[in-house]
Amino acid sequence: MKEEDKAPFTAHLEELRSRLIVSFVAVGVGFFVAYFFKEKLFELLMKPLTDVMGEGDKLIFTNLPEAFFVYLKTAFLAGIMAASPVILYEFWKFVAPGLYKKERVVILPVVFLCSFFFIGGSLFGYFIVFPYGFKFFLGFATEFIRPLPSMREYFSFASKLLIAFGVVFELPLIITLLSRLGLISVEFLKKNRKYALLLFFVGAAILTPPDVITQIMMAVPLMFLYEISIIGARIFARKNPYESEENEESSEKSD
Repeated sequence: MKEEDKAPFTAHLEELRSRLIVSFVAVGVGFFVAYFFKEKLFELLMKPLTDVMGEGDKLIFTNLPEAFFVYLKTAFLAGIMAASPVILYEFWKFVAPGLYKKERVVILPVVFLCSFFFIGGSLFGYFIVFPYGFKFFLGFATEFIRPLPSMREYFSFASKLLIAFGVVFELPLIITLLSRLGLISVEFLKKNRKYALLLFFVGAAILTPPDVITQIMMAVPLMFLYEISIIGARIFARKNPYESEENEESSEKSD
């Protein structure tokens, strides 16, 4: 890109503003639609818990506005997840001018894969981790101790876990992109496999509740995702970053 073709800083700010507006509108539309189904959405969110609760046990709310705000948060979370492809697309479109032409081609696949891995991680937490984790916690109930989970506490707990699993499942895509940019290599990933394993268990202990079962159920998938990341890095790694950059720069100038 020639010097005179570079956009001024104010133009970048204006573009950032327009991208943020589109993202906020997408979230607002998602929230508006989800609010009409707020009860069904929250019922779906708490299904892993109600499936392992005793007959007649229910969630409660301990103050008058609690149910209202939980439904608002549920609709907002659903709106963000529904708008996530739009948000990711706007982000990549914002950074696209700073990329080479060959790198811009991967914007749509990257947006799709980001959404795919995030949703896949959240679904893994919902269908695999939640049932076993909730069964473990409810196992502490006795004849004299009865669990009475509130709506607010459950939503906070479940939403944090869903987001955590969604984020950590982005690992293969992040590592593959770093390898493509030439920032890390396959040899580096293999050499530091044992340190990555340690970080996975430490991260799982921070992101999940303080029980061994849930921590293992997050750390073990991360180990498999790390191996998938090595395969992705081997396939998509830039073979000769310096030569590639020179060719891409000359191609940009010719355009």
